Amino acid sequence: MDTEIVQKELELIKQRNQRVEADKAWETSLVRIGSVAVITYAVALLVMRALGVERFWLQAFIPSFGYILSTQSLPLIKRWWIKKFFR
Repeated sequence: MDTEIVQKELELIKQRNQRVEADKAWETSLVRIGSVAVITYAVALLVMRALGVERFWLQAFIPSFGYILSTQSLPLIKRWWIKKFFR
């Protein structure tokens, strides 16, 4: 193979790896988790207010809290599953 072609392919692999690493970092970032939680709260707030739910501003925390709880517990569950699956 031509070294120039190998160099180009190697550079493409490096660029792909950088994109994959950035995506992984985004998936676990506090900015992403916080943003989704705030958007979830805002949507729940609007829906509950429109439905006439009492103390809608407080009730809207429930789905947001559930989301945050799930994102924090999933890494633990994932580690457990990997250990069990790859015995």
